Amino acid sequence: MERKKPIVIIGAGIAGLTAANYLRKQNEPFILFEASDKIAGLAASFKDAEGFSNDFGAHFITNRLAKAIGVESECRLVKHYEEAIWLQGKSYGYPFGLLRRHRMLLSFLKAKFKSFGSRKVAGTAKEWFRDQYGISFSDEVALPLIEAWSGAPAECLSPAVGASLPSNIFKVFYLKAASLITGRAVACGYNREMPEKPSVWHVYPEGGVSLLCNKLAEGLDDAIKLQSPVQEIIVENNKVIAVRVRGEIIEVSAAISTAPANILAKIVTGTEALWDFSQFRFRAMVFINLRLEGTNLLPGTVLWFPENRFPFFRVTEVTRSMPWLAPKGKSIITVDIGCQKDDEYWTMNEKAITGLCLKHIKTIIPDIEKRLVGSSILKTPFAYPVFLKKYEKERLDFERSTNIDNLLSIGRNGEFAHRFMEDVYWRTRKKIQDFLSNQSSNKDIRSLGKV
Repeated sequence: MERKKPIVIIGAGIAGLTAANYLRKQNEPFILFEASDKIAGLAASFKDAEGFSNDFGAHFITNRLAKAIGVESECRLVKHYEEAIWLQGKSYGYPFGLLRRHRMLLSFLKAKFKSFGSRKVAGTAKEWFRDQYGISFSDEVALPLIEAWSGAPAECLSPAVGASLPSNIFKVFYLKAASLITGRAVACGYNREMPEKPSVWHVYPEGGVSLLCNKLAEGLDDAIKLQSPVQEIIVENNKVIAVRVRGEIIEVSAAISTAPANILAKIVTGTEALWDFSQFRFRAMVFINLRLEGTNLLPGTVLWFPENRFPFFRVTEVTRSMPWLAPKGKSIITVDIGCQKDDEYWTMNEKAITGLCLKHIKTIIPDIEKRLVGSSILKTPFAYPVFLKKYEKERLDFERSTNIDNLLSIGRNGEFAHRFMEDVYWRTRKKIQDFLSNQSSNKDIRSLGKV
């Protein structure tokens, strides 16, 4: 009997390992190729000699995801998670604190009143946010943050940008209130594939979110090949037939990729079916971890900065919510700076960019320079997808299919979508299930054609 050709999986992050774990349970042969020398990607965590945990990816997950993967007993409860907005020299808690700005409240209520019964379809992100949240909040807070996050003007962005945000502001109030009542950081705005409710809250896996990847990878050592970048995906007659890895051609039955969508389009050969997707843009980011003396230094766990006088748009004191990530009496503050690869921020050395952050954060923490213990930086060219209006048609096409029968693209970068970790897990499982079902159906159809 001819041995069944394996399915190839590209990338050993949360999506790739979820796919591998599912395929193993379905007794489907596969090989997982990872370009680096370890699994987990940006989800990897490490503790330095001083006792600070460096966690540049997601810092926490939900109790629901922890239970699904089987690490529930190895997680700590996150009791609170506050977000605030720094505006005109003052901090406003989100969402309740913004009620103090009466102009924003009235503008929001006016927008909601106008939306009742309206069939207007927004053509840009700017229109969408104004319609949903009112002119005042949109122009002063939401749109400047979206532009800093994406690096593009709001009028050039698709209204689909709003799909990554909570769709119901009243539900946000409800879930935030549930957090205050229960003393748990109830998940709000972190799930689309599964419902958000007071019984779903944030937890922190011991050792970092890489624990999830390690758990998913248990028993898969024989199929995971590290330091093995996939250089080419070879297509014939609209089907993947092989991949090239370190110069070797390997025949496969299908391919599942977590590579960034625009990179995937460039490594597929033998077809132009993905070529339109090569124009997709990702926002590059520089993350700066500041290790500091003292605790509870910011007014909230996350502080947003919509004013463009700041080089960053978000500053996070993770130790407000998870004090165990730093030695007692100390904190970690992570600063997010959006950039373009090879621009001023991208090329700035660690000392210079740390100094820049300290200079601007002095507005909130006047003695931050004296508190500094140390810093570290991480740069990634693929932080967030940029939903430009000019390729919205192609993006929607890619969301439906890669246009190649046996090629599936999964994960945050692979789907060119701003998805959080739990959504990646549930969505990947569902997509793999459907993918296997479709592959089986196509095989049956081809068999009937030969009869």
